[in-house]
Amino acid sequence: MIQIGGLQKLSLIDYPGVPAAVIFTQGCNMRCPYCHNPQLVYPHLFETNMNNDEVFNFLKKRQKLLKGIVITGGEPTLQKDLVKFIKKIKRLNFFVKLDTNGTNPKILKDLIDKNFLDFIAMDIKSSEDKYSLFFKGDLNMIKQSLNIIQSSGIQHLFRTTYDKSILNEIDLSTIKKLVTTSTYIVQKCRK
Repeated sequence: MIQIGGLQKLSLIDYPGVPAAVIFTQGCNMRCPYCHNPQLVYPHLFETNMNNDEVFNFLKKRQKLLKGIVITGGEPTLQKDLVKFIKKIKRLNFFVKLDTNGTNPKILKDLIDKNFLDFIAMDIKSSEDKYSLFFKGDLNMIKQSLNIIQSSGIQHLFRTTYDKSILNEIDLSTIKKLVTTSTYIVQKCRK
């Protein structure tokens, strides 16, 4: 179904207020210089995929202990069968949080329209003029995702990793102006 590069069986911090398992997908269309998961980004570093059925068997056994599932990466929206995968998770009555870089607004809208997401966290990497340091694609996709998420009515937050060798206070101020109705946090960069 999807390429799973890892599973954290319990997290009390990745989904605010919800005990959750974290599923890490393989593949990313950004190249952040401070990335802490290169084994999920660069295909030559990929480890053996976890079997989707084994992951679901684990989730079924933990239905009474876990309340949520976080799907992160890499970039989960690159997974061809992400919608089917999340639908299966929702059938198990878990809350679903998606971490995304916002490069696939079509998938985001589809997941939101189907009521498959309960929380979205989107990383805004930089101000528009520096995005090419991370992403070579169409920035309009990121703007569309930002608007879709802000008007979705579901719980969400936006965040920026503050790498002072790339960003400055002006960049952060510019980003904050884009986030009009939402929670926005700045994360310290750990290199």
